[in-house]
Amino acid sequence: MSLDQPHSFVKHQSVTRDAFLGGRLTLSQPSRGFRAGLDSVLLGAAVAGDRKSLLDLGCGVGTAAFVTMAHNADLTATLADQNAEMIALAESNASANGFATRARIVLADVAGKGAERRAAGIPDNAFDSVIANPPFFADGAGTLATDAGRAGSRHMDAATLDLWIKTAAGAAAAGGEVIFVYPAQSLAPLLAGFEQRFGAVTVLPLTPRPDEPASRVLLRGIKGSRAPLTLLASRALHDAESRAFRPDFDAIFRGLARLVW
Repeated sequence: MSLDQPHSFVKHQSVTRDAFLGGRLTLSQPSRGFRAGLDSVLLGAAVAGDRKSLLDLGCGVGTAAFVTMAHNADLTATLADQNAEMIALAESNASANGFATRARIVLADVAGKGAERRAAGIPDNAFDSVIANPPFFADGAGTLATDAGRAGSRHMDAATLDLWIKTAAGAAAAGGEVIFVYPAQSLAPLLAGFEQRFGAVTVLPLTPRPDEPASRVLLRGIKGSRAPLTLLASRALHDAESRAFRPDFDAIFRGLARLVW
């Protein structure tokens, strides 16, 4: 829900104040370009409830990490993005929502060199959970948005996606979980990268309505596990004849429940 109060916090761009989790979170984000939505909330709600440390790769304004923190009062989080304007908004959002003492926000290129990420404040083998909502259009597929910020947040080739997975694997602690949300039609390279680096890979397909093809997937891998892949039954966001969310997802989007999978 947009509170629609633009101001000049981000240079050359207005922002809106948007409510998430039934108003438990109120976040500033750009009025144009990539805007957090269902995927960010689902990603944040998908983190196991017993985790103590979180890394959000490509955090944007911080939505996914802050959803996780809203569900887990004991969690500390590091949020990383290469866009300085998004970092500034994430810092503002952390303060505005009472997370300043539990959130560390760093400017870092997820696909960059490991030494540079470590220098920026992303250590190896350090996080119980690593989450990401990576850019999702492969080179030559889809249509790039004309807005530079939106295009940058949506465009990635398979090789760069694999670098994101590699970074997540390096940052996760032994036994840590790595969770990505991604469009279902681009699942193949993501799944290949996960199977190369993790065990106990779990795939949750999400469909708009029952009997419709999956539109997005959640993938979770466990660092150091040798357990086989699990493909879960798909879950529908809406009933067949309604635009309202099904009760389990409605509870997630209102902040009343985590996503258990």
